[in-house]
Amino acid sequence: MTVAPAGWRAIPPPIWALGFVSLLMDLSSEMIHGLLPLFMATTLGASMVTIGIVEGIAEAIASLLKIVSGTLSDWVGRRKALTIAGYGLAALAKPLFALATGMGLVMTARFADRIGKGIRGAPRDALIGAHAPPHLRGACFGLRQSLDTVGAFLGPLAALFLLWVFAGDLRAVFWVAVVPAFLSVAVLIAGVRDPPSPSRPTTGFPLRRDRMAELDRRFWILLALTALFHFARPPEAFLILRATDAGLAAILAPVVLVIMNVVYALAAYPAGGWSDRIGRPGVMAVSLVPLLLAQAILALAAGWETVLAGVALWGLHMGLSQGVLAALVVDASPERLRGTAFGLFHLVSGCGLVAAGLLGGFLWDRWSPTAAYGAGAGLTLVLFLALALSQTKRPG
Repeated sequence: MTVAPAGWRAIPPPIWALGFVSLLMDLSSEMIHGLLPLFMATTLGASMVTIGIVEGIAEAIASLLKIVSGTLSDWVGRRKALTIAGYGLAALAKPLFALATGMGLVMTARFADRIGKGIRGAPRDALIGAHAPPHLRGACFGLRQSLDTVGAFLGPLAALFLLWVFAGDLRAVFWVAVVPAFLSVAVLIAGVRDPPSPSRPTTGFPLRRDRMAELDRRFWILLALTALFHFARPPEAFLILRATDAGLAAILAPVVLVIMNVVYALAAYPAGGWSDRIGRPGVMAVSLVPLLLAQAILALAAGWETVLAGVALWGLHMGLSQGVLAALVVDASPERLRGTAFGLFHLVSGCGLVAAGLLGGFLWDRWSPTAAYGAGAGLTLVLFLALALSQTKRPG
């Protein structure tokens, strides 16, 4: 039986620092992204398929780069430097949103921001894995995810307040969002260090067949389930458009992300600690229940109030699953290949997001939001069965 977590005071300082780095960067990002889907759809006239492609490709770019940066961090043993580079590039991309006058520069800014995310993601997660005590692994990833998500719901709140202060001037909001992005880089530089004597492959580049053989069956099953998890969820940008489609005033659109992320933040840390006590696969299975309910509500809702209930359930699913998934990667990989393992994990996640964006956008444009979220509900049921089957086939 795994030892129960000792509480948040036992979590090492570098984990807290990485959590606040994520909080500040997400605060900056969500001040912008909470307004971006509506801006693309209304001001720029982009279709749902276009928005799905932009969101999917942006996340795919991040995911592809995560495998490169994760593998490189294993090879050179300098995870912090790559993490700084990723957060720094994302900070430098933020002013482009304020300067954009058309879809081209918006896409450039979005892709540059995601490139930064791609560079930092796997090395940062490997840093967390290196600093997290084994019996607190789920709690550490859950805490980082919770703080990240606090930034994600403070961002839309700040956007709403600043829209009021600046009388609807989006560019002014985007300029203010630049400040916390650069603060996050400062916290990272000052508060996080590479672990002493990082373990890494001593001969050759890590992304080779013989090195991949060190990742056991559990890891490859986890990758397959991860792909299904992401394919079953249409992009979160669709939640904003679903609410406005159901009658929510455009000026209140950021409230959608606030509701989702408040629930997400409240659930992520307890879910991580729960997974340390009862086992992570059980928590992952439980997380599919609110996802299935959310898909059903979003498919059938007639009014925006009902849509917001689905959004809250979506946030509960994210809180129960995302930090636990990251802890599972650490559980299933050796430390010297952990950056590579996180890179593969994020690559598969990104491929699932691209597929979900394309499928959801096509079904929405061709038929209706009901078709998009109804397909997601069906895929969620398939995922639940696959997860149950993977557990029945575990040895012993």
